[in-house]
Amino acid sequence: MSLHTPGLPDFDTAPKSLGYYFPAEFAKHEATWLSWPHKEASWPGKIHTIFPYYAQFIKVLAKSEPVRINVANEAMKVFALQHIEAAGADLSNIEFFMHPTNDAWCRDHGPAFLLHKTEKKKAIVDWNYNAWGGKYPPYDLDDVIPTLIGKHYGLQVFYPGIIMEGGSVEFNGEGTVMTSTACLLNPNRNPHLNQEQIEAYLCNYYGTDQVLWVDEGIVGDDTDGHIDDTVRFTNADTVITVVEENKQDDNYALLQHNLAQLKKMRLSNGKQLNIAELPMPDELVYEDQRLPCSYANFYIANTSVIVPTFRCAKDDKALQVIQSCFPGREVIGIDSTEIIWGLGSFHCLSQQEPAL
Repeated sequence: MSLHTPGLPDFDTAPKSLGYYFPAEFAKHEATWLSWPHKEASWPGKIHTIFPYYAQFIKVLAKSEPVRINVANEAMKVFALQHIEAAGADLSNIEFFMHPTNDAWCRDHGPAFLLHKTEKKKAIVDWNYNAWGGKYPPYDLDDVIPTLIGKHYGLQVFYPGIIMEGGSVEFNGEGTVMTSTACLLNPNRNPHLNQEQIEAYLCNYYGTDQVLWVDEGIVGDDTDGHIDDTVRFTNADTVITVVEENKQDDNYALLQHNLAQLKKMRLSNGKQLNIAELPMPDELVYEDQRLPCSYANFYIANTSVIVPTFRCAKDDKALQVIQSCFPGREVIGIDSTEIIWGLGSFHCLSQQEPAL
């Protein structure tokens, strides 16, 4: 039976019809993908300060899974290796791919890996990418990264033909995807599609049955409200969501609104969400710009959860809340105060490849 929505193509050959789905990040990984940071304009005057922390991230990742890094050329690989070696990472678990990129945000330009529900095979979705509504051209190199990786591994690649970013979607691995109206309904992405039509793409290309929406993103987020700064699944029916404790802060009302929406949600099996509340870090301003600091921008690796910290009194409390949601993993904080000047952190920088 065709799942056809008026104004859209038939989805009979989309991944869902063929038996594919997007696993949760907390499912087992084959590897983590990164794109080595090199764009000075993303960290104006500060890019040199991020490499020790970025290399520390790689060191922790490499303890539990291979790390696959896109670089432009041999010189960038050598430069990257210097920092990775200095951090003491396990080099045997690190691979480089000569895939030039415009920027480092692999969550958004990297491949969306799908698994098949009954067969031992993997595929990739290559969404169109326009650097968060055309904000930071050029983005032509980033846009083709999923196809380059698909070709390297001989994987089937699907082309939905619309804009989508990995940081805008969050999955429970059992048929539910969470996203935000602030981002996916922004006219700078897919102005020709309404909410129902976007849901049809999400369900058919990610293999989901249900789309849950919160409205708001956090202040300072140049992605127009990516979900990976606000709400994250920690298991099939539990989310962690950020809340601002200071009522005078610009994020307070936005995040209370999201929290109220989450409390009303039901999963497709009728269950309410279990909700853990995560504090927001103190406001961080650099060169008159409020930075989008959020502890929710953590990355779930095979044996650890890597959390951005901000030299803030709330760091320890945030790590404790996250640890309570991941009893089987070691929660590790890495200072992201320099990295966040690029307006993203560890989750934005990484993309998981699920294990077959």
